[in-house]
Amino acid sequence: MAGLTMKFQKFTTLEIVLMAVLAVANAVITMYLSLANKALTALGGPIATSTIVGLYMIYGLLAVYIIRKPGTALLTYLMGGIIQSLLGNAYGIAASIVAALSYAAALELVFALTRYKRWDRFTMAIAGCAMVPLWFVFAAYMFGYIEWGAKLLIVTFVVRCVSGTLLCGLLCKWLGDMMARTGLLRSFAVSKDGK
Repeated sequence: MAGLTMKFQKFTTLEIVLMAVLAVANAVITMYLSLANKALTALGGPIATSTIVGLYMIYGLLAVYIIRKPGTALLTYLMGGIIQSLLGNAYGIAASIVAALSYAAALELVFALTRYKRWDRFTMAIAGCAMVPLWFVFAAYMFGYIEWGAKLLIVTFVVRCVSGTLLCGLLCKWLGDMMARTGLLRSFAVSKDGK
C-alpha cells in the first residue's frame, strides 16, 4: 500500500497564478463557446454541439500538463467553475461546479494511476477522453439528455469522447509543448521533466 501513496507537494505562487490565468481565460472563452454551441445546436442538434466539448475542458488539463502535481486539476477546475459562476454563463452555477468537479475527479484519477510521471500523447489522449463520462451522466439528467433515446445518447457520447481526446487531450499536449519551446515555462515541470 505504501507504494501507491503519493507525496503531495505545495504549489508555488507562480503555479497558482498560472492556474488562475487559465481559469479566467476559460471563463471568457466559455462565453464565446456557448454562442458557438447555440449555432451548432441549431445546425445539427446534440451531435453537432458535442464536437466542441473538448474545448470546454482544455484549461485544467493544460494546467496539469504544465505543473504536473497532484491537486492541480482540482484547484484549476474549481477556480474555473467559480469564475464562470461569478461572470455568469449560459449553463448555470450548478452546472459549472458539477462539471468542474467531474473533470477534476477524472483527471486526478488518470494521473494518479500514472503516478504523475507519464505525459506522452497516449496518456494525454486518455486523460482528455476520461473527462467525458462522469460529466455526461450528470449533464444527461441536469439538461434532460436522458429523454433523447438510447441511440442518440450513444452517438453523442462517442462524439464527445472523440472531442475530448482530440480537442482536449492531444491539443493540450501540443499547446504545452509549443509553450515550453518558447522558454516561457522554464519555471514549470513541463520544461524540467521533458516530454
